[in-house]
Amino acid sequence: MRGSRSGHVLGGSIQISRYAARVALLATVLSVTKPARIAPSILAADFYRLGEEVAKVEAHVEILHIDVMDGHFVPNITFGIPVLESLRPHSSLRFDCHMMTMNPHCFFDMLQRSGANSVIVHVEVYPKPTNIAALAQDVGLDFGLALNPATPFKAVAPFLELCDSLLVMAVEPGFGGQVFMESSLPKVAEARRFIDLHGLTTDVQVDGGVDIDNIRKIRDTGADVLIAGSSVFRADDSVAAISAMRDEIGAINRR
Repeated sequence: MRGSRSGHVLGGSIQISRYAARVALLATVLSVTKPARIAPSILAADFYRLGEEVAKVEAHVEILHIDVMDGHFVPNITFGIPVLESLRPHSSLRFDCHMMTMNPHCFFDMLQRSGANSVIVHVEVYPKPTNIAALAQDVGLDFGLALNPATPFKAVAPFLELCDSLLVMAVEPGFGGQVFMESSLPKVAEARRFIDLHGLTTDVQVDGGVDIDNIRKIRDTGADVLIAGSSVFRADDSVAAISAMRDEIGAINRR
């Protein structure tokens, strides 16, 4: 009787192990084959010629990254609803709004009506973001969480099933043109492992100091979306800069 039960348990363990191995293999395949996307950040664009700047990169990228800052969560003020309203009729790109503000949920409806596709809020502002995710999704926005360099991955891990994206800050938020922090890479790797292990479709985004010299390393560590500001809009030729980064990561423009 005891031997029979032991055999049953052993057989079940083998089946579970095989199932886990198949899940792990599938997750690995998905993470490898998921195409990388480049998201230019308009924080680094020439605001005098913003429409022209966006139009120039339109056909060469998948996402436009829009940093909204309120001067409270970060020590800088950028732009908001009027800029989205101005750009939306002239662009078919996905608009990801990175909300570096203290009360982003107050603007979800306005953002959606102005043309945003996604909102990314900081876990430092919403340590328990379940209700905030629901508010975003209720108005038709994809939802993401961002975390600052000092914030550990464990702060967002319990909520990743709610997220379409996870944005790992590789610089201190607030200003463009900063140098990429190598210390962010273990967090990117940790996020990649967690997402794949749990079979989630959450994109891993990396923001801050992304350029031609580090984009391959960031991609190889597990990033799906590479947010590039100065390395695109402050290059002599933004399209050539994007093309060079695509060559570096082996990404294919599937638009």
